[in-house]
Amino acid sequence: MAETWHSKNGPPPVGIGIAGWVRVVLRAIPLIVLVFGGLLILILVRLLERPMCGLRRPVTPYITQFVCRTSFMLLGIKYSSDGAPMTGAGAVVANHASWLDIFALNARKRIYFVSKSEVARWPGIGWLARATGTVFIQRDRSEVRGQITVFRDRLAAGHKLLFFPEGTSTDGLQVLPFKPALFAAFFDPTLRDTLQMQAVSVNYQAPDGADPRFYGWWGDMAFGPHLLATLAAARQGGVHVIYHPPVRVADFADRKALAKAMEDQVRAGLAQHRAA
Repeated sequence: MAETWHSKNGPPPVGIGIAGWVRVVLRAIPLIVLVFGGLLILILVRLLERPMCGLRRPVTPYITQFVCRTSFMLLGIKYSSDGAPMTGAGAVVANHASWLDIFALNARKRIYFVSKSEVARWPGIGWLARATGTVFIQRDRSEVRGQITVFRDRLAAGHKLLFFPEGTSTDGLQVLPFKPALFAAFFDPTLRDTLQMQAVSVNYQAPDGADPRFYGWWGDMAFGPHLLATLAAARQGGVHVIYHPPVRVADFADRKALAKAMEDQVRAGLAQHRAA
């Protein structure tokens, strides 16, 4: 199981005044309409899409992408990106800093998250995850064979599967070592020779004058207060996503070498953006 990451310094304090609560209401109402309205449309479309297309989803990912991109506009968070998302099926790995990662990584490219099975049971987030095609896995070596079958089927359907190899979220200012075990399935003979993998760096810029960790969500931080603090912000910051050149799994000797290469790319992207 992944260990929860804790900062040496506690999370930024949350204080919301009267003006902040007004902003919460003004942002929350259209955001709720967008997210749950989009979810309803997605479910209705999927009722037709699933029997006709099976695992393939030619329409519903565009709905998810629209909702995620528009959410940043409603929140007032600036969104930008560099690099080219890879074409075709494959695996994507990224650093994990916040629940906002879901929106940031879906905003430009249609992807499917790979998540621990517990998330499926979370109220709200679990429903959204299931509806948008998230792959739920047990992080147990005994489950690797079953995971390979699931990954192979989803990749064959043209899906891009996204992983957070750190295994937990941080404050957004650093990258934890990538766990090689998460890469083992991709060295199966049925996947290794054809599979591509792309590293992505997700960089958050806090609002002017705010704690640099403002958008980070980690440790024992509750979702509700963090969401409210984001909605209440008088000024918002931004998120910048960097797509690194994809690599072929077959070019690496083993899962440890691949995990290290992906970690180095993600870490370099984070350092480069912070230096700039």
